[in-house]
Amino acid sequence: MLPGVLARDSGWVGDYGQFCPIARSSELLAERWTPVIVRNLLNGCHTFNEIRQGAPGIPPALLTQRLQLLERHGILTRNAKASGRGATYELTEMGRALGPVCDALGQWGARWLEMEPRHLEPAYILWATVKLVDVDALPSGTTTVRVRLDDHPAKDYWMLLRRPQAELCTRSVGLTEDLLCETDSRTLVDLHLRRTTYPQALRAGSLRLEGSPALRRRFVHWFRTSPFADYLPGAGAGLETRQGADS
Repeated sequence: MLPGVLARDSGWVGDYGQFCPIARSSELLAERWTPVIVRNLLNGCHTFNEIRQGAPGIPPALLTQRLQLLERHGILTRNAKASGRGATYELTEMGRALGPVCDALGQWGARWLEMEPRHLEPAYILWATVKLVDVDALPSGTTTVRVRLDDHPAKDYWMLLRRPQAELCTRSVGLTEDLLCETDSRTLVDLHLRRTTYPQALRAGSLRLEGSPALRRRFVHWFRTSPFADYLPGAGAGLETRQGADS
């Protein structure tokens, strides 16, 4: 297949019949879930389960179909594991070139689209929280944090904070729990987007930590904020006000 040419096949759905690069790109990328899958790959997901964890709600069969389509069109490669079970997925040069496209889409959405209650999917919010962990700030070994959400009390999550990559688990893996973090989905989103800070959330009681005092003090320094926080309306002025309140 020639670079820049998308051949039609049995998986082809959209066909605008236009030479415009925006129309041709949309034929491949404007399918439901496809931008989310590309985002997850750009954020370091390499296995089927890792990609799926960052896309709660996607049917496995549809994820398989989308990955196959992206592979056929040169966006990613699928590499069988040496064990013969499963595979890993890697973006090609063509796929990595979508990084600025996803960044621009996220910046536009942060600036112009309102967030609604239906956007507060807890599994995704916690997945995003783990992706924002600054692993260089973590203590040695594994710190296990049990997360209990006030707005979803029936299900707990576990963050395994360690180098080289933090993980999110939906069931206990038998490790000693070092911290219990109680909060809610909205507070986590506000922390990601710098609408509040960890000290403010702790003072307000919307974030509560149980565990050793040393780990509780360090916890607030383990997480970065979303790269799209700067693009929210009034982000600069709000940040100055919040920083002043924490000083």
